Amino acid sequence: MTPWFDPKLIFVGGQWRPCASGETLPVTDPSTGAEIARIAKGGAADIDAAVCAAEEALAGEWGALSAAERGRILFRLGHLVLEHGDALAEMETTDVGKPLKQAKNDVVALARYCEFYGGAADKLMGQTIPFSEGFTVYTLREPHGVTGHIIPWNYPMQIIGRSIGAALATGNACVLKPAEEACLTALAFADLAAQAGLPAGALNVVPGLGAVAGAALTSDARVRHLSFTGSVATGRRVQIAAAEHIVPVTLELGGKSPQVVFADADLDKALPFLVNAGIQNAGQTCSAGSRILVQREIHDDLAARMADAIGKLRVAPAMEDADVGPLVSARQKGIVDGFLAQAGADQVLAQAPLPDDLPEGGNYVAPTLIGNIAPDHPLAQEEIFGPVQVLIPFEDEEDAVRISNGTKYGLVASVWSADGGRQMRLAKRLQAGQVFVNNYGAAGGVELPFGGVGQSGHGREKGFEALYAFTTLKTVAAHHG
Repeated sequence: MTPWFDPKLIFVGGQWRPCASGETLPVTDPSTGAEIARIAKGGAADIDAAVCAAEEALAGEWGALSAAERGRILFRLGHLVLEHGDALAEMETTDVGKPLKQAKNDVVALARYCEFYGGAADKLMGQTIPFSEGFTVYTLREPHGVTGHIIPWNYPMQIIGRSIGAALATGNACVLKPAEEACLTALAFADLAAQAGLPAGALNVVPGLGAVAGAALTSDARVRHLSFTGSVATGRRVQIAAAEHIVPVTLELGGKSPQVVFADADLDKALPFLVNAGIQNAGQTCSAGSRILVQREIHDDLAARMADAIGKLRVAPAMEDADVGPLVSARQKGIVDGFLAQAGADQVLAQAPLPDDLPEGGNYVAPTLIGNIAPDHPLAQEEIFGPVQVLIPFEDEEDAVRISNGTKYGLVASVWSADGGRQMRLAKRLQAGQVFVNNYGAAGGVELPFGGVGQSGHGREKGFEALYAFTTLKTVAAHHG
């Protein structure tokens, strides 16, 4: 995997340049532990340069473009993403460790975000408001200005699409700080954006450590909106920093999402969703269906079905395109191993086998199903961010709602039942930003607003809701007698 750009550079003001310190960080392949590239170790001076470039773009060519022209650029960018799809997928796979087929899906999603927001750019409209005689009152949706984006390492392309795509469509100028564990496709995206005709400074990408580059971005008073996806602890620090300058923040902070399976559910249909929602991207998914709540009378049946399915999963290096690849880093593997150490031998219902020939330096964890566990156990409460699911029995609807809502999170939930009334009751009562009925994830759904409640965060990305978040509403009241 050799990028067509120099990953040791940052992208600021439409130009590739070294970071101010000249220092770099290693990029390692999670499948082998081998170093495959180096990226710039950007810092506060580089963030300052990026914000300056964004302000210049707003005052210049980018700020002068019409919404329709912004949309055309995003359409061209989406086409370029697809044209470079194989290279982007290989970058993501070797950088993050996800199986190649999943990285290819992320390429398609990134292109789809560009298309969706390209088409929406000139369709975000204000309103006229009936008011007193002699007044004409209307509203305008205007960009915030410079927006800061801090994205995680698990789905770089998808989160770039849903965050940067919406911000550019509405006329903001963006400064992107990707996670230091996964920067390659973010840098590639910046290069493709320039090829698509995006004016200099409209998108700037500065890799670096979160505690340095990320902190500089969140504390810059010129940044008028922040979008962050990541851990609760870091999200809290981002919100505190934003509060110093009274800056709005969109936070997506993960979850412990329940999949609620009633006795009347079609288990043949549900099983692939139940398993995949927990092991996709090795479980490193904010919306992972990591808690499976099952009505007691079918508990043993579903436990046996899931144990059989998990036992058949294939774990392999990411480029081999198996069911499950490695975790992104040795650090993340250590976190997941620490959680698994809390499970007793009688609580491990199933584990996928780890082949003997896996590379020694890879970050592999066996997909695991945990049972015989109380709903308040840490394994049933904390976001593990690995291929680990817990199976919890419940008695009836009330019990299912109590257990489902019994965590600090509220991102996604699913309900599996043939009873239409129950479907609607649960969809209303479950505390989550998205509820899926007899499915999970709706194949990503670029159009579907996404975000959480509780410690899963606040604000919404995806769909038209993201466009509203990246604009500020102005009311104009004209008195003409």
